[in-house]
Amino acid sequence: MARPDLNRRQLLGGLGGLFVASSFGFAALGTGADALASDADTRVRYWNLFSGGDGSNMVAMLDAFRAANPDIAVKDSTLQWGSPFYTKLAMAAAGNRAPDLGVMHLGRVTGFAPGRLLDPWDLGLLAKYGVREQDYNPTLWKRGVIDGKLYALPLDIHVQLCFYRKDVLKKAGLLGDDGRIVPVTSADEWFDVLKEAKRATKKGLQTIGMWNADQNFQWWFFVAFYTQLGGTWFNADDTEVTFDTDKAVQVLRFLRRHTTDGYSDPGFGGLASAEQFINGSPFVWEGNWSVPVYSGAKLDYGATPLPPVFGKQATHAESHSFVLPHQSDRGGAANEAAHRLAAYVVQHARQWAAGGHIPAYTPTLSTAAYKKLDPQSEYVSAMDHQATEPKVWFAGSTGILAQRVGPIVVSSTMGSAEPETAAGRMKKALTQLLATKNPMDGKTAAEGGAA
Repeated sequence: MARPDLNRRQLLGGLGGLFVASSFGFAALGTGADALASDADTRVRYWNLFSGGDGSNMVAMLDAFRAANPDIAVKDSTLQWGSPFYTKLAMAAAGNRAPDLGVMHLGRVTGFAPGRLLDPWDLGLLAKYGVREQDYNPTLWKRGVIDGKLYALPLDIHVQLCFYRKDVLKKAGLLGDDGRIVPVTSADEWFDVLKEAKRATKKGLQTIGMWNADQNFQWWFFVAFYTQLGGTWFNADDTEVTFDTDKAVQVLRFLRRHTTDGYSDPGFGGLASAEQFINGSPFVWEGNWSVPVYSGAKLDYGATPLPPVFGKQATHAESHSFVLPHQSDRGGAANEAAHRLAAYVVQHARQWAAGGHIPAYTPTLSTAAYKKLDPQSEYVSAMDHQATEPKVWFAGSTGILAQRVGPIVVSSTMGSAEPETAAGRMKKALTQLLATKNPMDGKTAAEGGAA
């Protein structure tokens, strides 16, 4: 599957990368291409999928590691985002040509045949270099555990946010004394906010951009609000679909109302919505990776997790995580250096936070330096109410689950299908996927069981 917002993120990420690098005094360019020719005692091959601003930040962090650890040469390679990356990583692991260290979205780990295509982390080595389970949000850490072993070491969580223009909301009387958007606790309150914001918005601008026609974003928004309602997907054994179509209809109607009530223009795609926000549109729902772009544009804005319109706080979250692609002879100096590199980057994630991501290493969140980051410190609470996809092999960022059900959500949001019909189709798709075998190991979700 192609990267869903490739052009937008290439453009905006590039601008954001320059802003982030300059704000922290980092070099925006760097390479590990000459690592194999260095005189270092140990060499580590590292594959990642970071481009744009994220790529610039990662390069800066790797260069800092190299400076602090001259005995380790890091050969980093950036591969194409999305399915091409995962396909190449799987083939390399299966053919015993895998790098020493890799990056994956945490939601994709369960489907990557842990134990066959991924090797578990050595907790003793991680502790040796300063990273322990107690340094993590418990829910996040457990997502990386399969059959009692840690297969993914989270670097961050990246979340869907409600970006808002403070200048417009102040004009509409929607800012509190703390300079942040007034609290919202129900769908009716949220649409009241949109109504007042629309009155204060310049003509020609939509009230909120929300990626109406994008299957990935609509799916991510659905996951957030369905989780707010306490919705579930499957039973504990992954043998039965527990998807609640009544709750799903509530969410689908909520998403659709933004268009039918005239607050979101379905003709505006993601890039157009970002441009509208920069030009004065009061709201846009977007991933935290847009923080460097809006900060670089010198906007007076804030960002919060998606509004808790169904009473319970929950916003969609994924995680970039370090993994150990399978090597038949894993061990020795290169393996220890991979643990050392991952631990270093995790502990120095304040740099990574400048790109909008929430560091997974919780000691970072309590530092004065992190608390000064704005608006990052405004939405850091998302760490404690993550809405994630179910822990099954076909889930994860742009995975099969999103490909199957995302278009169904879009059909409701855009008005080509009624919410009741869409909810039924979603449950049918979930039932089919639950019975489907993972091509990585030939097992269904129930047979592969994520502990």
